[in-house]
Amino acid sequence: MPTVVGVPKELKEQEGRVAMEPDGSTELVHHGHGVIVQSSAGEGAGFDDEEYASCGARIADTAEEVFEAADLIVKVKEPIPEEYGRFREGQELFTYLHLAADKGLTEFLMERKIEAVAYETVELPDGSLPLLAPMSEVAGRMAVQAAAHYLESPQGGAGLLLGGVPGTPAARVTIIGGGVVGTEAAKIALGMRAVVKVLDVDPVRLRYLDDIFGDRVDLVVPNRARLGAAVREADVVIGAVLVAGAKAPKLVTRGMVKSMRDGSVIVDVAVDQGGCVETSRPTTHSNPTFVEEGVVHYCVANIPGAVARTSTLALTSATLPYLVKIADLGVEGAAQADPALLKGLATLQGSLVSEPVAEAHDLRYESVEKLIC
Repeated sequence: MPTVVGVPKELKEQEGRVAMEPDGSTELVHHGHGVIVQSSAGEGAGFDDEEYASCGARIADTAEEVFEAADLIVKVKEPIPEEYGRFREGQELFTYLHLAADKGLTEFLMERKIEAVAYETVELPDGSLPLLAPMSEVAGRMAVQAAAHYLESPQGGAGLLLGGVPGTPAARVTIIGGGVVGTEAAKIALGMRAVVKVLDVDPVRLRYLDDIFGDRVDLVVPNRARLGAAVREADVVIGAVLVAGAKAPKLVTRGMVKSMRDGSVIVDVAVDQGGCVETSRPTTHSNPTFVEEGVVHYCVANIPGAVARTSTLALTSATLPYLVKIADLGVEGAAQADPALLKGLATLQGSLVSEPVAEAHDLRYESVEKLIC
């Protein structure tokens, strides 16, 4: 039976990404499905309504039309309260969810019996996260750009050029977490001639980073004392911690932040999962920073949204094969057919099937295998 896939316009502030580019419509139509796209949904990423229409999509004037017509809603960011009333019971949802940081959304999805798959927890057998990786790459690279900008005096920073110039010291960048975000941040920071330190608890990952960077990066297995020293000495701290599907641990304490020099910069990329810095709180692109303990905090929860076209192209290239599979088989059928999507299930049949989210909010957890396998 054909599925109607709905693409609403993103409502988060200054979120220009769109969940599907026009050629995704071509692919879905080829598989016998329908596509309905809200007018101007792709505008922020440089895709106009005519492009979608020429690829077989129907253009809807309002989000309500999209939600009413669609069996499967595909988004970029998690639904916000304004969108809750548009969902109908049993509808399917494929998007970033980050539920460990949002109990209200978790409870809504359960109550409305939304069959939800979270991009960020779709996981391959080798442990990699194919739908999180593209945005992690973007966020890691942009984190250093943001840090360099907010180190400037007019932005409230310490007045440092990240790479210095001959005869002056370069800025010191401490990156907490050596995954995709941390690796990409290290690449850009090195390219800008900063002094870079990466901390990660996984010695195997550090050996991999050593193969990539050699002696250009200081690689450290942290304990509390080492972490405190690395933060205290840094001009820039980038929080790149990820525990897949779970709330980020608060590794950097307020006391550590207070030990930093005034005008230093913290970029907490983990803020969409609650943040790994005690003083972090989510910000937006229109009001991206605040100062706490004399340190400039950049905690935008959708960093890749600032480069909407690049991010959309990167994200939709990764998500489209999974989207087609869900449209073909439904959420339950696709999860049974593909172990990666099984890992991505968040809510099903009114139950919470993500154990890390259940632990974060003290909610009842149901094994997905018990429900569908």
